[in-house]
Amino acid sequence: MRNEIELEAIIEDYLKGKLTADEQQAFERLRANDPIVDHRVVAHKVFLESMQQYADILLLKEQMDAVHKTIDVDSLSDDLKPHPSKIVRMWRNNKSAIAVAASFLVLAMVMLYSIQSQTKKDGSFEALSREVNKISRSQNDLIRNIKSNNTPKSSATPAKFGGSGFAISSNGYILTNYHVIKGADSLYVQNNKGASFKVKAAYTDPVNDIAVLKISDLSFENLGSLPYSIKMTTAGIGEAVYTLGYPKDDVVLGDGYVSSKTGINGDTLAYQVAIPVNPGNSGGPLIDNNGNIVGVINGKQDKVDGAAFAVKSKYIMEALNAIPQDSLNRRVAFGKKSSLKGLKRDKQVAKIQDYVFMIKVYN
Repeated sequence: MRNEIELEAIIEDYLKGKLTADEQQAFERLRANDPIVDHRVVAHKVFLESMQQYADILLLKEQMDAVHKTIDVDSLSDDLKPHPSKIVRMWRNNKSAIAVAASFLVLAMVMLYSIQSQTKKDGSFEALSREVNKISRSQNDLIRNIKSNNTPKSSATPAKFGGSGFAISSNGYILTNYHVIKGADSLYVQNNKGASFKVKAAYTDPVNDIAVLKISDLSFENLGSLPYSIKMTTAGIGEAVYTLGYPKDDVVLGDGYVSSKTGINGDTLAYQVAIPVNPGNSGGPLIDNNGNIVGVINGKQDKVDGAAFAVKSKYIMEALNAIPQDSLNRRVAFGKKSSLKGLKRDKQVAKIQDYVFMIKVYN
């Protein structure tokens, strides 16, 4: 806990320019070599900017109140008639104050819009009040309500919400987003044939928004060898990609391309992708034309069509490496070539859909 507090203090000093030249160089080397630290810097920068903009709005409100007090409101009583000469005279007598008030009003509206446009992953502003926390949710986590009647017999109530996930091994390890399962009392996955299996969290990484689930249901039969692999290198801008997920009760294909190598506000954790996604797509795989997984869908920008975000595949690899290797069998989604290379899109989807699951969350 102490190290976390010290890191936040160093990040704040770095962003405010309080570090010495040597300290700044050392921290920038750490940031370049540690993506988690880099992600924390981006998140803290957005936090500080949002707090400053909120303070600026409060100051503007005080200034507008002060300007309003300088205007002779009594002169605008009911006996004032809409005669052109009186209106002109009123403008000439108060035009400076009115102009200042109008400028403040326009500036306040612009700044408020700027704050409302600040978007970040779920959890970036959890420490703030409810009103400010609403701003952080302008990037919608793609969790959807599930109203299916196919509730597992072991659960007394329907699932509250869920998302998507995909197999990273043939023996029941499923990868999804951390925000999909956060706070869950119990978890199930459902395959494309409608069969549900109980799972438990095997690994969670809130910073990178990744969770690995393990199917613990005795009725589960091991999957065949995974058809896809995980891409070890970075995807390029303009590279064609697609995703499979569960925004409804059967699997849905989303098609597009990588539009930026960074996520929202320059976040190096994620790609921005031009793919239409909907609640329920969180946790779905992002796949290139050769059948390599390049990321995992985890969000979209509010009110912007086709601006989705996906956690990069390097963090999927970190999650795999964090799981004890004796827990995984040999048929995992890395260290081999994709069997999908050279196939047309429909043939790839036909092979992949058995390995993509709906995540059902109960709490």
